[in-house]
Amino acid sequence: MYRLAALLLFLSLTGGCTGIPAGVQPVTGFDQERYLGTWYEIARLDHSFEEGLSQVTAKYSMNADGSIQVINRGYDADSGEWKEAEGRAVFTGDPGVAHLKVSFFGPFYSSYVVFGLDKSDYSYAYVSGFDHDYLWFLSRTPTVSEKAMERFKSRAREAGFDLDELIVVDQSSNRP
Repeated sequence: MYRLAALLLFLSLTGGCTGIPAGVQPVTGFDQERYLGTWYEIARLDHSFEEGLSQVTAKYSMNADGSIQVINRGYDADSGEWKEAEGRAVFTGDPGVAHLKVSFFGPFYSSYVVFGLDKSDYSYAYVSGFDHDYLWFLSRTPTVSEKAMERFKSRAREAGFDLDELIVVDQSSNRP
């Protein structure tokens, strides 16, 4: 009985982070090939693993096993060093639905939900984690217009995100 309880606890802890927050709907008609490549982080809700980082990028590429390699990179001005994390993402179901789970730490996965996407040229993406504490605005370019930022904020608020702590990421060194 103890082993069963431990197994259920483990499954709830590892599986509980791959859900979708209320008010968030993953993009359908998602094309992973078009999503691959480099994205610039325009804005985020801060969290411990990105705290203080600027010039943040995410690079996605295909692994031989069909999973997606994730390389997140950002500059830590306090230490004067670049920080990098490598992970692996897989779809939670239908690859045409932009709900993936990503792992940077072995068997522990967390949700990666694309809930906004410019489907014409995949130039921007709005991404959520498993709850409303995780939010990113990604772009193919290091800067976006004020209008694009306002569209993101409006859509994020509609989805239930509190933007009081939203950080606009410094990408000044990445500008042409």
